[in-house]
Amino acid sequence: MQVKTKAIVISALKFQEKSLIVKCFTEDFGLKSYFVRDAFSGKKASQKKAYFQPMTVLEIEAVHKNKGNLEHFKELKIATSFQSIHTDIFKSTMVLFISEILHHSIQEEEQNTPLFVFLENTLKWLDEHNEIANFHLIVMLEMTKFFGFYPDLSNLDFPFFEMNEGVFSHFQSADTLSEHESNLFKKLITLKWNDASKVFHVIERQLLLKILIDYYHFHLDGFKKPKSLEVLKEVFS
Repeated sequence: MQVKTKAIVISALKFQEKSLIVKCFTEDFGLKSYFVRDAFSGKKASQKKAYFQPMTVLEIEAVHKNKGNLEHFKELKIATSFQSIHTDIFKSTMVLFISEILHHSIQEEEQNTPLFVFLENTLKWLDEHNEIANFHLIVMLEMTKFFGFYPDLSNLDFPFFEMNEGVFSHFQSADTLSEHESNLFKKLITLKWNDASKVFHVIERQLLLKILIDYYHFHLDGFKKPKSLEVLKEVFS
C-alpha cells in the first residue's frame, strides 16, 4: 500500500556500512520503521542524513506492506524547517532526550494523531524560543495525557502524590512522593510554557526529572532510562 503522511523521526540506527533503520512516529499510522539503503553513500548522502536527525518532521511517501517487516520510503522532504533545534546545543540535547523518551514510550503501530499534533507544535515552540530550561519537564508531563496516566488533579490540595495511582493523597506510603517532592510536582503541573526558566533551581529541576522518569516507569512496561539523561544534566547544570 502506498501512503502519504507526516512523520517525526524518533531514531536512526546504522545498519552495516551504508544503510539506516529509521523509526518514525507517523501522523496517520503511528509507529513505523523504515529501511534506508545507501544512506551514507551517493550524491545525496549528506541530505539523507540530515533528514534523520532526532525529531525532524518529514513529509513522506512510503510503501507499507504491514507484514511486521521494515517499510520503505519512496519520497521524503522536510515538512518543517527548524532554524535552531539542530544547531543549538541546548535544544539539540533536549530533542535527543525527548526522542529517547518517545522511543521507550510508544510501543505499538497505532494512530495517535493528537499526540503527533502536540509534538509538532511543541517542536515549533522550542525552535522559536530561548527560555527552554523547563521544556523537557513540561513535555514529559503533558505527554502523559496521551499515554493515559496524566495525574488526577481532583485532590490537588492533598499533601502527597501517589505515583502508582497517579492521585494526590492525605497519606504517605511506599509509593508516594515526600511532601517537598509533591509540592515541586504541583508547581510543575501549574507551570506554563512561557513561565521563566528561573521558576526552579537546577537541583529542583533534576529532582523533577527523576520524579517524571520514575512516574513513567510506574506506568509503562519496559520503559528505560534514556541514555542521553546524563548529557542533559551536564548541559543544563
